[in-house]
Amino acid sequence: MATTTQRQSLKALQERLAGRLAEAKKSGPDASWLAVQARGNRYLLPLVHSGEIFPVPVIQPVPHTRPWFLGVSAVRGALVSVVDMAHLFGVHQGQSVPPLKLTPETKLVALNSALGLNAALLIDRLVGLRSAGMFVGAVPSAAHAMPVFSQLLTDAQGVEWQELNLQALLDWPDFLSVAA
Repeated sequence: MATTTQRQSLKALQERLAGRLAEAKKSGPDASWLAVQARGNRYLLPLVHSGEIFPVPVIQPVPHTRPWFLGVSAVRGALVSVVDMAHLFGVHQGQSVPPLKLTPETKLVALNSALGLNAALLIDRLVGLRSAGMFVGAVPSAAHAMPVFSQLLTDAQGVEWQELNLQALLDWPDFLSVAA
C-alpha cells in the first residue's frame, strides 16, 4: 500500500503536470503537442485532444481481445480502456514489437473527455511539451500510412517525431474493433 509520502509525491507530480498542460493549452500555438515515447518510437499527441497523465494502475485484462488492447482500469472513478499504443501502431505497420516492460516512467495518457471515449494510451516515457517552432522540417504522411498519422516532423537535433491525429484514431474502425 502506498505511504502518505508516496501519495503526496504522486499528487504533487499530477498537479505539476496538470498545471503545465493547462498553461500550454492557454498559450495557444506556443505549445501544440505532448511528446511521448513508446517502445523506441517518438510520437506527438495534440494537446487539445490529450487528457490527464497517470501512473499505470491495475489493468484488468479482457478475454478474447486483440493483443494491443490491454484491458480496462479504474482511473479517478471512471472505467477506461487501456491501449498499448506501440503495439497497436507496430502491428498495423507490420513491425515486430518489443515486449511490454513497465517501468516507473511508464504512464497512461487519457484521451480528452471531449472526444467522447474513455480510453488511455500506454506510453513508455513522457518527454515533454513541444511547439511548432521546435521543428525544422515536416513531411506529410504517405498515402498508405495509417489514418492516425498526420505528419512526420524533424526537430533541430534531426530526431523524427510522428504527429498523431487522435480524432482520426477514434474514427478508425481497427481501433474501435477490439475483439480478437
